Amino acid sequence: MKFTYKHTMYACFIGYIVQAVVNNFAPLLFLTFHSTYGIPISRITFLVTFNFGLQLVVDLLSAGFVDRIGYRTAALAAHVLSAAGLLCLAILPELLPDPFVGLLISVMVYALGGGLLEVLISPIVEACPNDNKEGAMSILHSFYCWGHVGVVLISTLFFAVFGIANWKIMAALWAVIPAVNAFLFAKVPIASLMEEGEKGLSTKELLSLKTFWLLAVLMVCAGASEQAVSQWASTFAEQSLGISKTIGDLAGPMLFAITMGTSRALYGKYSERLNLSCAILGSSLLCVASYLLISLSPWSVLGFAGCALCGFSVGILWPGTFSMAALKIHGGGTAMFAFYALAGDLGCSLGPTVVGRVSAAAGDNLKTGILTAIVFPALLVFGVLLLRKMTPERKGVQKR
Repeated sequence: MKFTYKHTMYACFIGYIVQAVVNNFAPLLFLTFHSTYGIPISRITFLVTFNFGLQLVVDLLSAGFVDRIGYRTAALAAHVLSAAGLLCLAILPELLPDPFVGLLISVMVYALGGGLLEVLISPIVEACPNDNKEGAMSILHSFYCWGHVGVVLISTLFFAVFGIANWKIMAALWAVIPAVNAFLFAKVPIASLMEEGEKGLSTKELLSLKTFWLLAVLMVCAGASEQAVSQWASTFAEQSLGISKTIGDLAGPMLFAITMGTSRALYGKYSERLNLSCAILGSSLLCVASYLLISLSPWSVLGFAGCALCGFSVGILWPGTFSMAALKIHGGGTAMFAFYALAGDLGCSLGPTVVGRVSAAAGDNLKTGILTAIVFPALLVFGVLLLRKMTPERKGVQKR
């Protein structure tokens, strides 16, 4: 079988599904870990912090080593680590004297894989020969959303049919996806971001560009705008629809992921008809409107509808900023994508933190916290307008 760049795109799509698996499967089992191993909830929830914290470290460090070892080697390592971490999740807690240590090691292994995937997949897609790179980037990121929904639905169905006690089998089944995708990445063609004979920007040159830093701020705001509401979607579902916490934990985040994925898929289909900066600007304004609807609506159901609207509005912000960076900064290379992945992840941490702290200071008023976080989509609006007015700083920077 002859593999083409079409298969490379498919492998990248599956790669984002793998990242969704490693980020969203274990949280479904937190109560099971608590009841089975007697681990306090406070220690179990640390697994989420540890997972994303380690991915941040990988984002930062990968700027210096991915180009040296090559995309293919790094992609294979990312998938092997992801598969190994999921298998360890089913094995190590039973083998080690302290089950929590087993869980922590498992999370560490697949977090290394997840962090590499976040850095690698976008530049690999950007490098593929394609006349519609913005659309391809948006479709790529939609697969994280579909992966998130799939992990929740398939795992929940499996637990309902076979019982939660068989979660280790489900973990092993999810490990099959990165294992198979590793085979694909071993075979598919992988292009370079740089044309033959072209020299990319050094890290020092990249960091000296004002355009780079403005786009970094946009990435922080994109991640913060997304997660400031996403992390609280289950709470809104419980309060607005009067449902249990268990159902709310499924309904809220899943609706957010579905609307976000739909937005990315739609932009991927129609991106050739749309101006990228205008699309990001319009989405940012829609995000501001959704925040106002969530925080100021007197009806809870309407506030929950605002959560769904927010998911749709933030859909293209992250992939769109990636694409805009590729257009504005020619020669940024892997380091640029790694730094922007880091900026986006910082935003994902910052957004929920701001909402949580302001809400607590306001007497656990979640709407006040959301209203305060409106600063992130508002900054996106001003940032995009400023970016459109900026002129190239050097030869490596291109105006759209």
